[in-house]
Amino acid sequence: MTRKTLIRETVQSIKKLPDHKLKEVSDFVDFLLNQLEHAELNDQIAQAAFKSKTFEFLQEEEELYSDDDLKESYE
Repeated sequence: MTRKTLIRETVQSIKKLPDHKLKEVSDFVDFLLNQLEHAELNDQIAQAAFKSKTFEFLQEEEELYSDDDLKESYE
């Protein structure tokens, strides 16, 4: 089913709903759009953090502990 067909059929179905159910559909659509916005924003933040040089200094820092410092080792 194409996007255009799906939208047309959904609109036709929505037109058949009573008024109190229209609010539920509207709220659900808002919820879905909000989820998409948050996912997109999180992706943008992750990309910005990945490209950022903010934590670059941690790569140059020497290791404080080694495997020899462990009291127990689990395998």
